[in-house]
Amino acid sequence: MENKIYAAITGINAWYPEYRLTNDEIATMVDTSDEWIMQRVGIKERRILKNGAGSSYMGASAVKGLLEKTGTSPDEVDLLICATVTPDMLFPATSNIISDLVGIKNAWSFDINAACSGFIFTLQTAASFIESGHYKKVVVVGTDKMSAITDYTDRTTCPLFGDASGAILLEPTHEKVGIMDHIFHVDGSGKEYLHMKAGGSLKPPSHETVDAREHFVYQDGKVVFKFAVSHMADIAVEMMEKHHLTPETLDWLVPHQANMRIIEATAKRMGLPKKKVMINIQKYGNTTNATIPLCLYEWEDQLKKGDDIILAAFGGGFTWGSIYLRWAYDGKQQN
Repeated sequence: MENKIYAAITGINAWYPEYRLTNDEIATMVDTSDEWIMQRVGIKERRILKNGAGSSYMGASAVKGLLEKTGTSPDEVDLLICATVTPDMLFPATSNIISDLVGIKNAWSFDINAACSGFIFTLQTAASFIESGHYKKVVVVGTDKMSAITDYTDRTTCPLFGDASGAILLEPTHEKVGIMDHIFHVDGSGKEYLHMKAGGSLKPPSHETVDAREHFVYQDGKVVFKFAVSHMADIAVEMMEKHHLTPETLDWLVPHQANMRIIEATAKRMGLPKKKVMINIQKYGNTTNATIPLCLYEWEDQLKKGDDIILAAFGGGFTWGSIYLRWAYDGKQQN
């Protein structure tokens, strides 16, 4: 035991829609095939929210389940931070709407947008509030309705994205578990390669921007792939070396689920066998801020107290980073 306060994950939950959009269905929309999509990105299907609701609906579903699962009253939550690139609206913050939907009345809340790195950026931000000693229960939710900004006439991007949400509860502890370290970077010059062209203050919505289909994800795939492979791998290896972790002592890599080839390249650079890498991209596609918590949720039963875990992500902006996390509880006991 020591006096330092660590921010420990004490619970995790996820939520995703029932509707499965398969590769075969996408092949009826654009010139592609199941074989082509699997070979290039490794995605078989993705979940799509069809009820007319937004990201807050999914986020609130994940948070409500998290509070029930951990026996936490909404009144006990001190702060809720939401990572999203698909807010319900430009304002108010999606986090405010989620708090209202789940009955969180004694907390303040705000959103963070760091593209696909948003969840880990938000997790570290939340950890800082816990480590300050002033906050006891902080909820982090990653939620994105990527189908809302996906152009289903663009064969290069429409197979990539899905809708989902994930939420975690952070609490203080003096045990040496929880968020141990982070390394984050941004490079704003990458904005031209991965962005949404219109809808912001620089290029407000107009008939022209709508007609030009500029309110969807735009990506220069080759540039983004090359940058993501090198930088996500670099940052994960850097974290391993900094903390003297080896392929034998590191228990898990939790990579952002954007492309199977990027995940495999990162694991290879780290020297990790596939059994130590959380991969579910084939089932959900790229759910942006939900990918990492969705992995932790699905592997929770296999996680043991003291497990050394590296989270790694890369996103538009460009943004990239890694978190070194020591798991705080035996997953089987939580369920």
